[in-house]
Amino acid sequence: MSRRSAPTRSSSGQRLFDEHSTSESIRPEAHVFQMDGAARGNPGPSSYGVVVRDPSGAVVDRLKKHIGRATNNVAEYYALIAALDYAQSHAIRSLRVESDSELLVKQMRGLYKVKSADLRPLFERARKMSQGFASFGIEHVRRERNREADALANEALDEISGGSERVRFFNGELLSASDLTGEQTFEKGKKSKARSIRAVYRAGALHPVQPLDIPDGAEIEIEISSRRKRT
Repeated sequence: MSRRSAPTRSSSGQRLFDEHSTSESIRPEAHVFQMDGAARGNPGPSSYGVVVRDPSGAVVDRLKKHIGRATNNVAEYYALIAALDYAQSHAIRSLRVESDSELLVKQMRGLYKVKSADLRPLFERARKMSQGFASFGIEHVRRERNREADALANEALDEISGGSERVRFFNGELLSASDLTGEQTFEKGKKSKARSIRAVYRAGALHPVQPLDIPDGAEIEIEISSRRKRT
């Protein structure tokens, strides 16, 4: 017969990380924080979104913020810390966090070790903050149930682009056109002024004659105008 593991408790006896905790195991007066982190690239431009609901389920606040260049997992922890910080500053004593990041949820429950040097200090901070509440629970949910928080995180990323079109890299990272040219942007529906560069085709690849300020792996459009090499 399998044994159910005992929940982890703080020194005050508060249940913190219970492998079998569900929404029913948290106090009925708990606020719900639906959170998500987003990163366009790994790492890349990143952000978080948090939807705050009161015990009746009504939305009382929405949080979103661009946090710079980071991985998706780092962004998820920033979302959690933002939720915990909001709860502390608004004197919320009982809360349940919902996240579609299985890694974060299982790390916070003590089921996964935190091996990443980038995540370790964020995990320690979140764990310490969570111990200050009368009731705290964290639950993994499907992405479909977390769409509103996901939308907020992506809105934060869209806002920093200033309405510019983005250029997709082969590694999945998204940057504005200004990141490619250093000076120009693509306005929606319009194309920026093209730059002409010289390149030599050799061994199945184009080799620019002069150095370019373009990140490795960037997708670019080219027009070929063949010239014979002078002798």
